[in-house]
Amino acid sequence: MGVVLTPSVARVVNQGRVARLATADRGGQPLVVPISYASNGRHCYSVVDLKPKQVDGARLKRIRNIQENPKVSLLIDHYEEDWSRLSYVIIQSRAELLSEGDEFRDAVELLLAKYPQYRAMALDRERGIMIKMTPERVIEWRATPAEHA
Repeated sequence: MGVVLTPSVARVVNQGRVARLATADRGGQPLVVPISYASNGRHCYSVVDLKPKQVDGARLKRIRNIQENPKVSLLIDHYEEDWSRLSYVIIQSRAELLSEGDEFRDAVELLLAKYPQYRAMALDRERGIMIKMTPERVIEWRATPAEHA
């Protein structure tokens, strides 16, 4: 299940440094948070890392929302003062939580390769909380498609 990312979307996903993750609880109340993420071309991953949080990782609202409602959206955007260069990709996905195993370890390796901050943070390769997002629909928009293709 899931959609294959086109080369132009994959480029945006791989070059992006921060995304916004939108989740909603059972009642539909939305929450949007900035995240770091990595992709293997089929899935996007984001880990609950050691940056300071107000609550334990398992009690984060985004995690509880995913447990109640696995439909999420990931927004990766590019902003410049020259609005003819604006662009974004929205990846509507089905999320699930990983806590250990081969896929968890592979996702940690993707994140370690993308973010030197995670190497300094010494992410646990064996267990934790990883959000796995399987794309179901992709929306790509560019202010001037010909210039950015």
